[in-house]
Amino acid sequence: MDTEAQAAAAETPSADDAALSAAPSDLAVKLAAAEALAEERYTELQYARAEIDNVRKRAFKSAEERAAHGRKALLVKFLPVLDNLSRAMAFSDGEGLRNGLNGTLKGFEALLASESIVPIETVGKPFDPHVAEAISTRETADHEDDIVIEEAQRGYRLGEELLRPALVVVAKKIDAS
Repeated sequence: MDTEAQAAAAETPSADDAALSAAPSDLAVKLAAAEALAEERYTELQYARAEIDNVRKRAFKSAEERAAHGRKALLVKFLPVLDNLSRAMAFSDGEGLRNGLNGTLKGFEALLASESIVPIETVGKPFDPHVAEAISTRETADHEDDIVIEEAQRGYRLGEELLRPALVVVAKKIDAS
């Protein structure tokens, strides 16, 4: 080949040269597509992690609610025993029995208090249907209308929640005509 032909060949781009010059733009397109796909997958991963976290929180809350419900159901079973001890304390036969029952009653009250169960005070207060059920009314001149004058069964709260309403007798004022 003569020098002129070599010079002409050097100036004329070959097919390989054209492929190499086109390759960087092709690579840039492929790189951009790969980065977009990676960003999409990363976003999906973040959503999946958030969903897993939400499921974990819901499961924990559900377990806490089940445990609280079970605790409440168990503690309600103690209340009739406490009521019977309270009724037994009303009798004055046998000082030793009375002392023993009084100790048992105090023990139960302490157990309930340790579980955040507190009695609801109703006697001498206005009737509140949110914490008590009226089982009877009694005519009296000594009290105003709708004052609780007797408690047939004590009511209890578990924290701020009503565990059991009190069963009460409510005063009905006699007209002084």
